[in-house]
Amino acid sequence: MKISIITIVYNNQQHIAGCIESVLNQTYPDIEHIVIDGASTDGTQSAILPYVAKLGFYVSENDTGLYNALNKGIRMATGDVIGILHSDDYYYDNDTLEKIVHTFQTTDSDIVYANGQYITPKPPKGELNTEKVKRIYRAKPYKSRYLNFGWIPLHTTIYVRKEIFDKYGLYDESYSIASDYDISLRWFLNDNIKKVFLNEWVVKMRLGGKSTTASLQKRKSTEDLQVIKGHKLLGYFTLAFKIGRKIPQYLLPRIIKYN
Repeated sequence: MKISIITIVYNNQQHIAGCIESVLNQTYPDIEHIVIDGASTDGTQSAILPYVAKLGFYVSENDTGLYNALNKGIRMATGDVIGILHSDDYYYDNDTLEKIVHTFQTTDSDIVYANGQYITPKPPKGELNTEKVKRIYRAKPYKSRYLNFGWIPLHTTIYVRKEIFDKYGLYDESYSIASDYDISLRWFLNDNIKKVFLNEWVVKMRLGGKSTTASLQKRKSTEDLQVIKGHKLLGYFTLAFKIGRKIPQYLLPRIIKYN
């Protein structure tokens, strides 16, 4: 089983090499890493250049947004399964993709999803090579009623068979920040798509991404509400629960030590 990993990047010279190294360090052998750069201007291309020969596909060109870039990567993918690893992020363990593929193979699932962690965007002042878990995002075995209460797995922990994109469509590019929520609801509301939960940490994400920036939360909530209404969930009730779920995600790392 071949797995395609899509990384989209724009002006992230600082972290892109670490993201690529995380994929190269995976123990699973059949990986296609697709890197889509949105014509960065900060030297990101120079950071990618030493790895180009090891990538399945790489392009640096203008796009119309992150979902346009993701769709571009999906169209180029030749793997049986597609996953996303953003340029700020890296895998929890070197055998993460091996575990994901094993789950697909042993369950005959269409989607495998898991748990993720958010970490500090950079080492605290005065500390070197230090990261701290600031938010945890645990999932659980799926039940349809959860969706009305704002539940959805962390998008970068969701791995999907390529045929699901072929059959049910790509990201809706009319959304600027909530198309991942929209496509996740399309998958999880569809009874014909078999979904399996892998109770493992699979990714570490640096806080400060497009949808985690405080200044963009209002826009995200507005688009989330559009998505919720479009999928005939419970409107502001669902949105309130979706937002409220973040509170324990931030509080638990203050009580329990995660690594």
